[in-house]
Amino acid sequence: MIRILVADDHAIVREGLKQILADVKDMAVRDEAAGGAEALAKIRENEFDVVLLDISMPGRSGLEILKEIKAEHPKLPVLILSMHAEEQYAVRALRAGASGYLTKASAPDELIGAIRKVSCGRKYVSASLAEKLAFELDVDTRKPPHEILSDREYQVMLSIASGKSVKEIADELCLSVKTISTYRARVMEKMNMKKNAELTLYAIQNRLIDCSTTF
Repeated sequence: MIRILVADDHAIVREGLKQILADVKDMAVRDEAAGGAEALAKIRENEFDVVLLDISMPGRSGLEILKEIKAEHPKLPVLILSMHAEEQYAVRALRAGASGYLTKASAPDELIGAIRKVSCGRKYVSASLAEKLAFELDVDTRKPPHEILSDREYQVMLSIASGKSVKEIADELCLSVKTISTYRARVMEKMNMKKNAELTLYAIQNRLIDCSTTF
């Protein structure tokens, strides 16, 4: 029996995942968490075979929680579930120790297959992501500017590029406006840019955001 912890700040998502997995004979959702700190506490108190972790939660990001989980439990498979397209976070998640990355739009059969695969100690990536990873390994060039950003800076950069204000980002991440402004300043410095519009254009050109949903 594969014992699963579901960590997502949206109750409706947690319920949906539990319903999908309820009829799978070799899987059981043993517990759930609405945030990163709660997920870490549950992992410290109980034994799980797989963690389903949302990458976008209030406060500390899913990537930060992932790194802490892997630091404390390096052999525990963590499968990232995200509303973001693979191009935005998948590579970073795998580098941080994730066993796989799935978008929330994935089919239930794909989710079940991914859980089975990572529970055996293997990695799960989609065909498109595998191609992207192979391309990155094959090309020996200087990293693009966004690759030098920290995980939090990258998260803030995507939000700014998507047209969100500093206050909106602060509210979404449960951080102060001053803190987000500091992150924005770091992003602008590292990316050698001065205006938000430059970030938006860069993100669209590098397929980090969908131009059809921007603004």
